Amino acid sequence: MEPMKFKTNIKCSGCIAQSTPYLNEVVGENKWSVDVQNADKILTVNPDHSVPAEKIISALEKAGYKAEKV
Repeated sequence: MEPMKFKTNIKCSGCIAQSTPYLNEVVGENKWSVDVQNADKILTVNPDHSVPAEKIISALEKAGYKAEKV
């Protein structure tokens, strides 16, 4: 699978902790990371199986964050 990248408003380790259960449920544990040092707070997802971008965006919205595919 090709990695997917999303611009997010996740800005700290607390935000990452809040979104972890939602992202783990959709893409799996250790299959994603957020670069909070990047100005665009890029979420990179490497799922084992095909996951629609909309499902990842929806999971982040449930956690209280925004994302858009880049």
